Amino acid sequence: MTQLRVRRARLLDDGDLVDLHVEGGRVSSVERHSTDAPDRVADVEIDAAGGLVRPPFVEPHIHLDATLTAGEPRWNSSGTLWEGIAVWSERKRSVSREDVIARAEQVLRWQAAQGVLFVRSHCDVTDPDLTALDALLELRERVRDVVVLQVVAFPQEGIVSFPDGAKLLEEAVRRGADVVGAIPHFEDTREDGVRSLEIAVDIAARYDKAVDAHCDEIDDEQSRFVEVLATLALRSGLRERVTASHTTAMGSYNAAYAFKLERLLGRAGINLVSNPLVNLALQGRFDDYPKRRGLTRVKEMLAAGVNVAFGSDDVMDPWFPLGTASPMLLAHTGVVAAQMTGQDEIAETLEMVSTRAARVLGLGEEYGLEPGRPANLVVLPATSRLDAVRRQVAPQWVVARGGLVAERGPSPVRLRWLGEEHVVDFVRDGDAAAATWRDASIREGVSP
Repeated sequence: MTQLRVRRARLLDDGDLVDLHVEGGRVSSVERHSTDAPDRVADVEIDAAGGLVRPPFVEPHIHLDATLTAGEPRWNSSGTLWEGIAVWSERKRSVSREDVIARAEQVLRWQAAQGVLFVRSHCDVTDPDLTALDALLELRERVRDVVVLQVVAFPQEGIVSFPDGAKLLEEAVRRGADVVGAIPHFEDTREDGVRSLEIAVDIAARYDKAVDAHCDEIDDEQSRFVEVLATLALRSGLRERVTASHTTAMGSYNAAYAFKLERLLGRAGINLVSNPLVNLALQGRFDDYPKRRGLTRVKEMLAAGVNVAFGSDDVMDPWFPLGTASPMLLAHTGVVAAQMTGQDEIAETLEMVSTRAARVLGLGEEYGLEPGRPANLVVLPATSRLDAVRRQVAPQWVVARGGLVAERGPSPVRLRWLGEEHVVDFVRDGDAAAATWRDASIREGVSP
């Protein structure tokens, strides 16, 4: 018996409607939808009504150990990265297993409700007791049936410049961290920064782990550690298992150096993660006007063949006091921040919070809607990727490993306007495809 069926699904913009069948928690078949096809019995039936059905969203960069601590013990009044680190240094003295798990699990619930089923979280390991790390490793096992959680051993206060930083980093990996982190621009000297990356890559190679470094998260045009990380990735053979997160200094590099860097990153095969919301908020704080945008060269790196994804980074913590970990807000903000306003560019931002982010996490055949793969998916009430990003739609249904884990009931906005009642769904009048889908959804009680 088919356990779950998703009917009238649109896998591609303007694509034909299909039916997805799920058995044993995996996609068993994807068939073109036909009203003449024999009906197949399913335990759970979802009618996508022509909406987009996609692999789930992927969070490539968040700090779950620090999330929901904004204002504790004090607010980051300057809004700078550096004061945020200082505030967190004070707050982490009071972290406990229960404290970390409670806050992190709440945000994971927020993410699952929004269709985020794969998460990479950085965790500060400049704590001699590694309390937060142990808590997140425990949580990783607890939530594994819904969310796949990768934990990065992140040396927030440095590897070389922090007492026993290298030992703590390796101990975190021995305890079960999935990824090795670094923060070279925070080390005391450039030489220390280079050495920190060498240590991180060496640990990753010896323990068969990936690398994800906070790299050049500063407005200093002389901060050029991404070239060091890319070279180490290339020469060590780790290549696509290496990620440079933030790289905001790239927005200040001169054109000649940036051109050279594009070639190097393309050869190395590493990933970049930009965090548009938080990067915009944190960077440029020391600038007079004009202020820098504080983002990496997103469009240029994509054009050079470098994989780039968008991440949340912070949710209500010492670095950013807002946030719900919404992937649709990230995509929408990325359109504006990276000036990706072309039709195909807008559509690509949705890939940057899903398929491109999946490449950062190295998900491979554990991700996607091909038959035989785990049945993880979201049903979006939208007719195209551009439509989904523009209206920042939330998933109608979220399926994890073949089980329905989240659903959103019908809630159209009904407006009384000049004596008439209207349904307001922000679909442009004259959009025939959207109107057809909307009318079918309303008839069947589905929220447009």
